Amino acid sequence: MNLPSFLWLWKIAAWSMGLSILAYLMLATTGFWMFKARTSQHAPSFPLLNRGHGGMRSLHYTIGISMVSLVLLLLAIGIIGTLGHFGSLGQSSHLVAGLVVVVLVLLSAISATQISANRPWARALHLGINIILFMGFAWVSLTGWSVVQKYLP
Repeated sequence: MNLPSFLWLWKIAAWSMGLSILAYLMLATTGFWMFKARTSQHAPSFPLLNRGHGGMRSLHYTIGISMVSLVLLLLAIGIIGTLGHFGSLGQSSHLVAGLVVVVLVLLSAISATQISANRPWARALHLGINIILFMGFAWVSLTGWSVVQKYLP
């Protein structure tokens, strides 16, 4: 690809990464509130969500879908930008880190759809994947910083 500049692409990637991390933090917060509501004798009220626990679950799912979309956008940007700039993939460990994060995010989303009273393992799997995802986001952020240095003038 012979595009004039990839700076606009990296700006989209930077915003997407920032929003992905924000979504992750919001998911951790809403997940914690759902846990508190499920395990507490006195369910906490959610002032912004009048529907209580169901409203929090809907918010959690909406943010989760947004995060999956942002991570898939980042994957597409990474592939297009790297192929366009270098002509091939695999220029750094950022590719591996990014693919690990994509897989973890998709596994987290799939495990979330399996959570029910009949499948207690799904909640533990979902939580475990998201703990590992924290480390994945840190890894992809660190390797991404080194990639950004290659593109800056």
